[in-house]
Amino acid sequence: MQPFTSVSGIAAPLLLPNITTDAMSPTIAGRSTSADLGALLFANWRYRPDGSEIREFILNKPKFRESKILLAGPNFGCGSSRERAVWALLRFGIRVVIAPNFADIFYDNAFQNGLLPVTLPLEKYSVLADAVSQVRAPMMTVDLERNVLQSPDGREIAFEVPAERRTALLEGLDEIAVILRLQSYIDVFQTADRRDRSWIYLERAMPGKSHPEQGLHPVPDKIELPDKVENGTPE
Repeated sequence: MQPFTSVSGIAAPLLLPNITTDAMSPTIAGRSTSADLGALLFANWRYRPDGSEIREFILNKPKFRESKILLAGPNFGCGSSRERAVWALLRFGIRVVIAPNFADIFYDNAFQNGLLPVTLPLEKYSVLADAVSQVRAPMMTVDLERNVLQSPDGREIAFEVPAERRTALLEGLDEIAVILRLQSYIDVFQTADRRDRSWIYLERAMPGKSHPEQGLHPVPDKIELPDKVENGTPE
């Protein structure tokens, strides 16, 4: 996973509430493994049925075509749990979504894939939204190392991220990599557990081999079945 330290870029304001994962990545984006998820981000809002662009949509406007930050409304990412919605945002080039709050599953999926979801209290969010709306091409910086974002008017706004999530993003660690960092603790636990609950760790007997120390009978290499069974009883 690509580490996240600091991102600077255009912030696109899409201040609608309850933007769903289906709106972000509609069904058509899941019909083929070769689909361009970035091109299909918000497809039903960006394109007409004939495939032509809807110029009024924010991400189709020239100054927002390469946005790296999305300023969204409350309850962003609600709806189905499709992880593809996060992939679509990343493929488009968006690394940060800022909102008053997020749907729980989308919030988790974002961190797991290297997208930073920034939750701001309503007061700070309103100040930022006002600053973004007053600038033709709103540039912002989101600094995860300092937990600070810089609004288009130069004002710095502090934000909070759970410590373990922040570390994983800074170091580019997915969930498996985070767990493997605890391998030494896992080994200590398993060693003690093998001693205290040895029956949990009985190894499966291999065909043709016995394990007398475990009290297991040999497993035959081949099991002969009766030729005929009547009334549930083999002849």
